[in-house]
Amino acid sequence: MSYSATDHADKNQGLSIILPTFNESGSIKGVITSLLNHTKSHAVELLIVDDDSADGTADIVRTLARQDSRIRIIQRVGRSGLASAIKEGLIAAVHPIAIVMDSDGQHEPSSVQMAFEALSANNDLVVGSRFLDQSEIRGLSSRRTDGSTMANRVARWSLPKSYAHLTDYMSGFIALKVERCLPFIRKVDVNGFKFLYELLAISKGQLSIVEIPLHFQPRLYGSSKLDYAVLWDFVISLIHTSTFRILPRRAISFGLVGASGVVIQLLSTFILMTIGLSFPQSLPLAVITAASSNYLINNILTFGDRRQKGRQLIKGLLKFLLVASLPSLANVGLATGFYNMIQSHAVLAQLAGIIVVYIWNYAASSRFVWNTP
Repeated sequence: MSYSATDHADKNQGLSIILPTFNESGSIKGVITSLLNHTKSHAVELLIVDDDSADGTADIVRTLARQDSRIRIIQRVGRSGLASAIKEGLIAAVHPIAIVMDSDGQHEPSSVQMAFEALSANNDLVVGSRFLDQSEIRGLSSRRTDGSTMANRVARWSLPKSYAHLTDYMSGFIALKVERCLPFIRKVDVNGFKFLYELLAISKGQLSIVEIPLHFQPRLYGSSKLDYAVLWDFVISLIHTSTFRILPRRAISFGLVGASGVVIQLLSTFILMTIGLSFPQSLPLAVITAASSNYLINNILTFGDRRQKGRQLIKGLLKFLLVASLPSLANVGLATGFYNMIQSHAVLAQLAGIIVVYIWNYAASSRFVWNTP
């Protein structure tokens, strides 16, 4: 479904524009100024949700807000992440229509009016697409474009069929009717890969959606926030959605990381036994190696929004090993007993111990290492 110029929203409705920021001091003033110039015909608020940027982004916005009451800022301390910033901004919006867009200048302010008009009486949500025939992409490398195309194909397969007409499930530009979408927005998992993807998965095909073309611009300042953690989040989102969202996202991620720890433990045990150590001698060293690996990977991927660095990284590792010590002893004891009394098979013995400790490690480390509920 594409945007039709005959569809119009009530021009008297106010408009809230949500701009998540993290270290966007180079672009944020220009984006705000341009948006205010393009929305003079509307009652508007610009709501900047800043993740405690270290480059002075919040100070720039605060200065502008003192000069113009249409500008508001939420500076978040101890909370971070794009999806959670969008969710917090939408819940705080005061106007009946809200638009979410990037704060780096890659989304053209002129798209705001087109999105506003596309929210006709029959549409709940408007998606700015980079992949419609009328769209133009100037801000993505061919590698990023190909990656987005592949991600969209997989997303289409995992989402309700009523959303199959969409072309850009990874879009960062959306407009929506707040009252209609708020019940779904409240349920969005803020650890998700993309806010739009999570919103579509939760809404289960109940929203009426139209797309408008985007003219995607090059980033003028700063750097892309895309990293391995974001790609990992996409994999977790797909698994989470495909398994009917029964297990918590973090539990899925923790389990997959734990699977890599199984490989590391088995490999470490094999190497240590190859160089002459016995199974009982090799196993404790292998368990510690695997636990350390699990901590470091989980710190980057599973708990990326609470990622620990520097001294906190070492302190967190010691906490993780302490939390894991009791189940690790159970792991070693059960595996050794299995090896000595049931079957002298190193792999089977270790798997028996590993299965026992997964739930404890996830629950305890989530609470005491990364301080998540």
